[in-house]
Amino acid sequence: MTVYGYARCSTNEDKQDINRQVRELKAAGAEEIFLEYEHGDAAVKQQLTALLAAAAPGSTILVLEISRLARSTKQLCDIIEIVKEKKLCLKVVGSITVDCTSGVLDPMTNAFVQMSGVFAELELRIIRERVRSGMANAKAKGAAIGRPKTTKDDIPAVFYKHYPAYKAGAINKTELARICALSRSSVYKYLDLLE
Repeated sequence: MTVYGYARCSTNEDKQDINRQVRELKAAGAEEIFLEYEHGDAAVKQQLTALLAAAAPGSTILVLEISRLARSTKQLCDIIEIVKEKKLCLKVVGSITVDCTSGVLDPMTNAFVQMSGVFAELELRIIRERVRSGMANAKAKGAAIGRPKTTKDDIPAVFYKHYPAYKAGAINKTELARICALSRSSVYKYLDLLE
């Protein structure tokens, strides 16, 4: 049976390096790894859903931490229910094995997984509270919170170069974004500043 790995980071590859998880999952025996950039408490994790759909009875799923699967106790319980229904084996590397290949989950393992889920959710809530508190403290000290306001001085030269073609109707917003190698949201922001 196939040994799958599941690696997840909360933000994109520019901000977090998922390669450590990939290396450790491969070292633990993962043959095929599903990668996800999504928050732990997100209602939908497309790659995790795809992995659970692809896994055949008897397959093993490896993760490095319970929090990689979910940071919501309810979501974790839902995942464990799928693991049980599909008769899979879920291994948290170096920690716990949830072997449901017989279609049964023993009560002690179930309780331990649920407790781990509670702690993962608690950790997320503590992190979020620290961030809120830190932002409130910085704001109270007069610091500007959030991204700096964009001004006309921030508009890149390449945008100004192709802006006349857009104004003349020769290109649309999508083409302007592509030519300037900018996101559409940046193009809209710059257009708002100029018009």
